[in-house]
Amino acid sequence: MLSIDVCGQRLAGQHLVKQRLERSSEVVQLLGGVQAQDYAAAKWALAQRTRGVTDTEVEREINDGAILRTHVLRPTWHFVTPADIRWMLELTGPRVRALLGHYDRQLELDGAVLRRSRAVFTKTLRDGKHLTRAELAQALTKSGVRADGTQRLAHLVMHAELDGLICSGPRRGKQFTYALLDERVPPAKKLSRDEALIELARRYFATRGPATIDDFAWWSGLTRTDSKRAVEGQATLEQTTISDRKYWFQPSPRTVKSGSPVARLLPNYDEYFIGLKDRAAIQTKLDMADAKGTLSFLRGHIATIDGQIVGGWGRTLKGKSAILTVRPLIQLGEAEHAAITREVEKFARFLELPVRPEIVEASPTARKN
Repeated sequence: MLSIDVCGQRLAGQHLVKQRLERSSEVVQLLGGVQAQDYAAAKWALAQRTRGVTDTEVEREINDGAILRTHVLRPTWHFVTPADIRWMLELTGPRVRALLGHYDRQLELDGAVLRRSRAVFTKTLRDGKHLTRAELAQALTKSGVRADGTQRLAHLVMHAELDGLICSGPRRGKQFTYALLDERVPPAKKLSRDEALIELARRYFATRGPATIDDFAWWSGLTRTDSKRAVEGQATLEQTTISDRKYWFQPSPRTVKSGSPVARLLPNYDEYFIGLKDRAAIQTKLDMADAKGTLSFLRGHIATIDGQIVGGWGRTLKGKSAILTVRPLIQLGEAEHAAITREVEKFARFLELPVRPEIVEASPTARKN
């Protein structure tokens, strides 16, 4: 069983203990990439790591292009910064394209079709145009490129993202748009492959460590061979062994302890847990309490105390207010209740709406932690 101290160091590395960052784009730059297919939840993930930015302020940075949303690393949506998008795509794009190969064949997407779609995207988005996916589908169809079916269109767009041709544009109401990357993103320093490997690993272990090479390979989508090479290229990483497994981390002077419980209402896909292949460390309290119930690391929002899962949570919008319901799987003490209430207040400031907390107590048969 892993030590809870591992969680404390990860919390500190991700600015989930004390928040010093002023802008959500600083969070993205710090973490390297932030998984973002649940768009609303991913914005809250960024805000939690700042001194208190609102949903409106995160949205403004996205619309201004300080944060981009694209497919990179593993084949899913991520937030990245303009300074990082090109070298990250160049490093991880080939691996993602290889993973898409099977589906491309099923969807009848070959090299010729992809070349034609790229030409359509280039012509249609030229001169600063920002178009929705539906509008891109219309342009493809008009040019004789089949864009029928959600998956076929999605893969055409994804390939153009991986090629560094297009990226996210400003939102149009609640709709996402696309733009030509070269028109939206200023030039940036080009990294060699080795430099890119080392830089990605540096960001990862500084914020997710202590972590293993397998954890980094999972998060980055790189092969284990490349992941090991990236770790071996780090001059400042330290190593520790826990349960016969090697963990790597960036030494830091940050304090990882807090005088009161640190409660966090983490959204689904949050980098605190989605960035690790082995998530056993954050289940220690549940295991010790022999808690009954299950949580989905990939779909559910989770409530944590001092980096340990204690339950799940969800929000319900009620007009111009919201209810935030927390469902602990173990019994919580008074200080932990107070910590969760403070986190709900922070969520209310993020939404700029009144939020009423509801804590549904754990079963009386659950042992108090």
